[in-house]
Amino acid sequence: MTMQQAYIVAAKRTAIGRAKKGSLAETRPDDMAVAVVNDLLASGGVDPALVDDVILGCAFPEGEQGMNFARQVVLLSGLPATTSAMTINRFCSSGLEAIHLAALKVGSGTAGCVIAGGAETMTMIPMGGNGFAPNPALTEQRVGAYLGMGLTAERVAQEDGISREDQDAFALNSNLKAVAAIAAGRFEEEISALTIRKTVPSGKGPKTVTTETEFKVDEGPRADTSLEALAKLKPAFLTGGTVTAGNSSQMSDGAAAVMVASESFVKEHGLKPLARFAGYATAGLDPEVMGLGPVYAVPKLLKSTGVALKDIEVIELNEAFAAQGLAVMRRLELDPSRVNLNGGAIALGHPLGCTGAKLSTQAIHELSRRKGRYAMVTMCVGGGMGAAGLLERVE
Repeated sequence: MTMQQAYIVAAKRTAIGRAKKGSLAETRPDDMAVAVVNDLLASGGVDPALVDDVILGCAFPEGEQGMNFARQVVLLSGLPATTSAMTINRFCSSGLEAIHLAALKVGSGTAGCVIAGGAETMTMIPMGGNGFAPNPALTEQRVGAYLGMGLTAERVAQEDGISREDQDAFALNSNLKAVAAIAAGRFEEEISALTIRKTVPSGKGPKTVTTETEFKVDEGPRADTSLEALAKLKPAFLTGGTVTAGNSSQMSDGAAAVMVASESFVKEHGLKPLARFAGYATAGLDPEVMGLGPVYAVPKLLKSTGVALKDIEVIELNEAFAAQGLAVMRRLELDPSRVNLNGGAIALGHPLGCTGAKLSTQAIHELSRRKGRYAMVTMCVGGGMGAAGLLERVE
């Protein structure tokens, strides 16, 4: 069987909300995803009846994002009931994994057009889920198998000699870049406006009033932060440690997705691709230092695609923590001028299962603005893994 090229013809995301007290705190993840899917249908120029499948990633598929919530998205959106759907989970790379699966489906000819991405509400579903139940045998065999993410970041900081000062400087830079990007309107084209409805007391007896607001600007970046403010924060995970709330990714809510189409589908329907999905790789490592995942996944990606690191102009490296971000950049010798050009997860947030699709969306649009050729999306993954995907702009 001859594999076809897999093209991304549209890429959208919601603005990202802060978990717990942010704008999306009362918005279900399937409703977030519906807004993105409908925007993709409108901007992609594809008849909804021609979408074969929907694949959505989610790190904790339970509660409001359980019951194969991707199928609920289909039924709530402008897609017909004949469109199939599935929900997948590879923790932080779930959204990118979904895009990879879509590329495999259209490349193999088993589908012509697939919508793929991810969504996560870290407000409604806590880290670890509602009923964390570790395997006792694994806890005995490997004490660090369930080590908290913040403690894995502390281990990476210790192993690679990443100072508190360097972490705080990295965090500040992330915020400054994100604030500048929002001020310049660089995210506007990729963001799907989301209508938020809230019912509140009217102030006139038992009556209530339903309000509607449009959410379309990332609310995570802190324009007022500084090195002095960051330096005052206490260690969040380890007494005497260096990892704080200020140099860690923000818990967030959001959704993102892309429309992936085969080469023949693109030609038949006269579509103009934004990018080609050019490759994907995953790797495993000790869970105690899971933040180093990209160090193992990126070389595999480069080897399988034959693309040199120097030829990749846009790199979206998920900032789970400043400590791991710095360690990955140093070990892979990444050019800082090409990494997280518009800020990273420390400023913009990390809505877990959404992140891979969110970063892909940002990378595609940034690549288009710069008229570059290659972009890479990479992240560490809970449990001791790394993932990396390659995108090539289509002229």
